[in-house]
Amino acid sequence: MYPILIVEDERPIADLIELTLTGAGYPCRQVNDGESAANLIAEEDFSLAILDIMLPKVDGYALLEYLRSMNTPVICVTAKTTLQDRVRGLHEGADDYLTKPFEPLELVARVESVLRRTGRGNVALCAFGVVLDPVARTVTQSGHPLHLSPREFELLELLLRNRGITLYREVLYERLWGDDDDFDTRPLDLCITRLRKKLGWKNEIRTIFRVGYRLEKEGDVP
Repeated sequence: MYPILIVEDERPIADLIELTLTGAGYPCRQVNDGESAANLIAEEDFSLAILDIMLPKVDGYALLEYLRSMNTPVICVTAKTTLQDRVRGLHEGADDYLTKPFEPLELVARVESVLRRTGRGNVALCAFGVVLDPVARTVTQSGHPLHLSPREFELLELLLRNRGITLYREVLYERLWGDDDDFDTRPLDLCITRLRKKLGWKNEIRTIFRVGYRLEKEGDVP
């Protein structure tokens, strides 16, 4: 898989995007102005571009047009929040549009969606001998197939894509069960229990008291 290009002039936001995507298993390249991005696009191939519209040196919309001419999918991430701005971005060729501030989990979900739609999303996720293929929707452990329910599969994928990051119970519940108006921790806690049992993971999935869950990194498990 080619890396994901991050074009964002605000360095803290660019670093957050890169940290989020690399933690989800995606290689990234980061630049902080439109001119540097244009030069890099001319030299390298990318699976996807995360593009801020308001950029120094080269306008974001001009860069969007250039990326589309290279058949590179684009997600616009910008502070421009009006309907007119969103419609223009999509009409100019963006595959998706995300406004700041955004939740890291939502960014990963939108990246996954665009990569799937464009046929570029076959990235296996691995941890502690478990391999999850998000396209084939299969899970193996030490080479042996594992049967997970659809919800257990989605939960494992979320944990793998955000390895080392604590995920709030409310966020997990909303991703797995939809609307969180009737939020109840018991179905989520039960799903975690079943997943731990099937994988034999006693310490790999850590409970963060009153917060949520985190899949530990290699070396952090006793």
